[in-house]
Amino acid sequence: MTHLILIVEDDTTIANWLKVFLEEEGFAVEAAHDGSTGLNLARSLAPDLIVLDLMLPRLDGMELCRTLRRESDVPIIMLTARAALADRTTGLDSGADDYVVKPFDPEEVVARAKAVLRRVHDKVRQRLRYGRITLDETAGRVTVDEEPVELSRTLYLLLAAFMRHPNQVLTRDQLIALAFDDGFDAYDRSIDNHIFRLRKQIAADGFQPIQTVYGSGYRFVTEDE
Repeated sequence: MTHLILIVEDDTTIANWLKVFLEEEGFAVEAAHDGSTGLNLARSLAPDLIVLDLMLPRLDGMELCRTLRRESDVPIIMLTARAALADRTTGLDSGADDYVVKPFDPEEVVARAKAVLRRVHDKVRQRLRYGRITLDETAGRVTVDEEPVELSRTLYLLLAAFMRHPNQVLTRDQLIALAFDDGFDAYDRSIDNHIFRLRKQIAADGFQPIQTVYGSGYRFVTEDE
């Protein structure tokens, strides 16, 4: 899969320079030369990574970084001519994943981009997300519309089983096998009660992802299904 990288840099020479090096490494690249355009492109393109200059016209890079971080977990590498430790710390505190000080070798940015994307890939493999629901297996946390939802261990394991098998019809026996170890002590219909409680906690704006398939079991339906 080709990763899309968005460069937000007001210096067109630097932006074009980076674009060439990144494309040579097989990345798809788009560029914006002010913060406002960069924000619009980030929202419309949903890039895999953003390379973001700190000093930008129309919308400051630091504020753009904070705005993006409130809206998504897209990885961000910040570029800046400022080498002071305080500026570096502020950039990372605003939500940047990495920091490169100008002047720089474009090959360093390429290497940093690959490293950040590898780290994100490792995290994504441990995070299940469909529509409004995110289940972070590393942290053991569930959010709906970015708001934390407190689930019992039983409901958490059930949700994880559903989200690992989206749009599949699962029987009660399959759910027990997928969600719990052999020591799970439950009769058939107790799963129905657990699912009833789980549904109440993860429904959002009238959308209920766990659907009953009469005569068969249940199915976790993604919103784009």
